[in-house]
Amino acid sequence: MIELKAKLWRGVGLAVAVAAAGLAACSPGGEGGEGGGEAGEGAAVTGEAGETAGGESGGEGGGEAGGEGGEAGAAAAYAGLAPALRTQVRLQHLKGFLLVAQKEIEAGNLPEAGALVGQGVLEVHAPAPSDFGGLDIASANAASAALFDAKPEGRAALTRAIADITARQDAGDVEVVRRMLSIAGGLYALVLVDGGVDPIEYQHSLGAALAARDAFTRVEPALRARNAVRAQEARDQIDRLVALWPSTQAPETPAPTAQVAAQISRIELALSGL
Repeated sequence: MIELKAKLWRGVGLAVAVAAAGLAACSPGGEGGEGGGEAGEGAAVTGEAGETAGGESGGEGGGEAGGEGGEAGAAAAYAGLAPALRTQVRLQHLKGFLLVAQKEIEAGNLPEAGALVGQGVLEVHAPAPSDFGGLDIASANAASAALFDAKPEGRAALTRAIADITARQDAGDVEVVRRMLSIAGGLYALVLVDGGVDPIEYQHSLGAALAARDAFTRVEPALRARNAVRAQEARDQIDRLVALWPSTQAPETPAPTAQVAAQISRIELALSGL
């Protein structure tokens, strides 16, 4: 049986509590309070794969080395980014949580979808709200709360939240695709540990893979104009990567970590030179 570690459910509970409260500090003045509040909750978040939201609140340099480090591949994903590109990666990272939540809705799992949105807000937005280009997170909070309560309006709220992120995204950059692949691979390395399956990291890594595919779709026209054959190869390999997650719920025997890592390498090879 899949080993459901207590720390996973603590992470879900925290994310849902934050979302249900609506992250009341969404106003400009509240952003700072949000950072301070997350620092106090750092211990709880650290329990989820060592993700220290409080660490990143302390400033860009320390945050990316500390808070993002717990997000496995995210430390490398955010390293050395210019501010504008960092904003695009942040938006895409958060969008991945919403994309996998959308799949949970399709499977009829509304409370699980709400938890995923709440986790995305907590783990990606809350530690560095100033990196999101003024994104209003209210729609994501509303979606999380409504979905967790299995309210029908949660579906529309999630659609609005995704649209709010998309509206702040540019035409795309292949580097965003690469950074999402880094996060997906780093998180998946935490799925199969000590003979157990971590269902939360499974979902989060799927979200990053979906975000990588979404980012590729935006930049795909430009890539095809450069090299149609190489761009098609990258598209095919990304689709094969996403297929390694057969559902939003972790199976008894997920794809081996090495298989996911190898597939990511194939995508990176196809992207080289594009």
